[in-house]
Amino acid sequence: MLSLFILGFFFVSSASLAQDKAEKKVIQLSGIILNADSTDAVAGVNIYVPKKGRGTSSGRFGYFSMPVLEGDSVVFSFIGLKKQTFKVPEKVEEDRVSLILTMEVDEIALAEIEVMPYPTEEEFKQAVIAMNVVDPMSISRANMSPEMLLRWAESMPASGNENFRYFQQGQMLQNQDLYGPRPLRLLDPFAWSQFIRSIKRGDLKSRD
Repeated sequence: MLSLFILGFFFVSSASLAQDKAEKKVIQLSGIILNADSTDAVAGVNIYVPKKGRGTSSGRFGYFSMPVLEGDSVVFSFIGLKKQTFKVPEKVEEDRVSLILTMEVDEIALAEIEVMPYPTEEEFKQAVIAMNVVDPMSISRANMSPEMLLRWAESMPASGNENFRYFQQGQMLQNQDLYGPRPLRLLDPFAWSQFIRSIKRGDLKSRD
């Protein structure tokens, strides 16, 4: 008789639990997640119901939406922000719940860590003393020498002004060819004056 009573109580309890589970209504939980000042939306917040495999994350503008059951505990977590939990009401008249959630910064104080490139301070000092440091001014002086500047000038392409001047000279020579032969440069006094000035400047000297 006792065993029948225990068995009947077990079936009644199971039926009541199944009835409670069946009575839980599915709710669409949605909302917006903001920072502590309520000035900016927080995107990428993890939103989930622990141990039930349901979850989502907030979008670009902090908006989220997911199905939950009445009585579920929804967890909101994000790196650098304090974790929060929202309890879905047991009895909800409508099929949806909307909320605006603000998340505060989670300040974590870490101990100071001193990073050394060598195991001991003495080894670090010896390494610094043994370093072969090149004077940056000596590099600058070598790059600014007349020989180096002249070599760079020779290898540089023509500028826009030089290209335009060469173009004008070519156009002038073409116009001269239309009206007669070109003048002989050996009889041009201006050409001789330019040649003499180039000799005085040393432009015609051989370069090593």
